[in-house]
Amino acid sequence: MLNYPEEKELPDGVPTLTTYYMYLTGGCNLACRHCWIAPTYQANGDTGSHLDFGLYEIAIEEALPLGLKSIKFTGGEPLLHPDFVGMVDYATEKGLATWMETNGTLVTPALARHLKGNTSLGFISVSLDGGTATSHDYMRNVTGSFELAQQGILHLIEAGYQPQIIMSLYPGNISEIETLVRWAEKVGCGSVKFNLLQPSGRGEYMKARGEWLDVAQLIDLGQYVEHKLQQTSSISLLYSWPMAFHGVGRLLRSQGEICDIEHILGVLSTGHLAMCGIGAQEKDLVYGQLGITPLRDVWANNLVLPKTRGDFYTRLEGICSHCIHQKRCKGNCLAQNYFGSKSLSAPFWFCEMADQDGLFPSERNC
Repeated sequence: MLNYPEEKELPDGVPTLTTYYMYLTGGCNLACRHCWIAPTYQANGDTGSHLDFGLYEIAIEEALPLGLKSIKFTGGEPLLHPDFVGMVDYATEKGLATWMETNGTLVTPALARHLKGNTSLGFISVSLDGGTATSHDYMRNVTGSFELAQQGILHLIEAGYQPQIIMSLYPGNISEIETLVRWAEKVGCGSVKFNLLQPSGRGEYMKARGEWLDVAQLIDLGQYVEHKLQQTSSISLLYSWPMAFHGVGRLLRSQGEICDIEHILGVLSTGHLAMCGIGAQEKDLVYGQLGITPLRDVWANNLVLPKTRGDFYTRLEGICSHCIHQKRCKGNCLAQNYFGSKSLSAPFWFCEMADQDGLFPSERNC
């Protein structure tokens, strides 16, 4: 590990770094048609590339003085990483809260028991794109992935987790929304989250092929999930549309759903530091590299980061510039905004399209 002078205090105006998003592998054992990061498909179980354990240690040791409290493990597929268990164990030893997003296909009973019984990994989300193998396997582009994902979910439940299911919505699976929710209730999941496809990575190609739900359809589905299906469900249902479309009840409890970008940093499988996983595609949003530039220097002195801090939301354009939720929503996802426009001030695509179609809630437009 490199030895850098210890400087615990950050300059005025520089927020604490509380959370890492760790993109542990550059590859995935599935080839999901919609993936916004587009990792390489690794049919043989290789990682494509993976974060060196030594760099992982550097990332944590250099971030602890800056305020690090938690890590999200994702990918690619994080469970492909040969040192995944050791990484979770190390974070646990350092007193960090951890959680994970996975496709679930590599979860074994022994792994689930270890994570639940011996680590700080308290929350796990598993992707399941429908109530049938037909819809899920089409989306994940690997035959048999539905059965393996369901098995992984059951292993987690048997170990004591209440995993969250994430369903990415496309025209071929929306008829199975309730089927999936009922299965999740039956087996003991804690929640179901419905993700909107994003127009980046492989999502661009799905949109070009017409495998895309328009904004009017997405709004109708959101109202169905939040105002009808939720009433009959024993578990929490989360629909990932922007804050301007949330009902009053959800607004009152939605603080934890907001991207706290001022306090987050992405670590890519190559050891590069970036806004988040978008750095794999947008090199302008890569800030430095572990082991070469001290983390404190990157966090305090990079020229892009100040554009995501403080009152940056006041510079948002389009519909975001006069939305009453501007201060809390902060453009919903700066990574997606930048991908589509090369501007961190661009409005979020969903709100912009809703506004163009006359569907943006007038009471949220000041």
